[in-house]
Amino acid sequence: MVLGKTTTANAILNNPLYTKKSGEIKFDGEDITNLKTDEIARKGIFMSFQLPEEIPGISVANFLKYAKNKITGKPVKIFEFKDELKKYMLDLNMNPKYIERSLNVGFSGGEKKKNEILQMLVLNPKLAILDETDSGLDVDAIKTVSKGIEMFKNDENAVLIITHNTKILRSLKVDYVHVLVDGKIVTTGTQELAKEIEDNGYARFKIEN
Repeated sequence: MVLGKTTTANAILNNPLYTKKSGEIKFDGEDITNLKTDEIARKGIFMSFQLPEEIPGISVANFLKYAKNKITGKPVKIFEFKDELKKYMLDLNMNPKYIERSLNVGFSGGEKKKNEILQMLVLNPKLAILDETDSGLDVDAIKTVSKGIEMFKNDENAVLIITHNTKILRSLKVDYVHVLVDGKIVTTGTQELAKEIEDNGYARFKIEN
């Protein structure tokens, strides 16, 4: 089976729906190929989903409190934690009342994607893989998601953005742009490559390769 962008991301996180037949995955110099998904998360890898799941009965606050506790191995101070959540939610133009609502239940598509960025900010991974976080978002929501990414990234972490649409890259300063065709990186460039793709599409990469 030829790997695509989302398939590659799921393989990195060892999604049990996928089977890796060869090769290895190294992170921070460590072989994580055969680790379980929760073990990989504790190593510092986070993935947002193209279609975030709804989880009735578990509030946004309780979901994130449990996840942070499992990743850090430390008890979460609930009042400080809720204050942190509310601050991030305001930064992301999310209604703070959503903190007690069931995870993603009744959320609009844009609110679900913002909630993924909220999770990234709270869990503070070493590597965040964002799988088409911008899909289905209007211009204002894309700007808000981009703001969240800028709030997160620093010299100690990394963000991998999987996208078909280069609009999300307009307000971000990216280090590299990779074009994946039939499971292979066929070219790598800078922000200028993203601009070229926005103007001319992907046709030349498919023809040349």
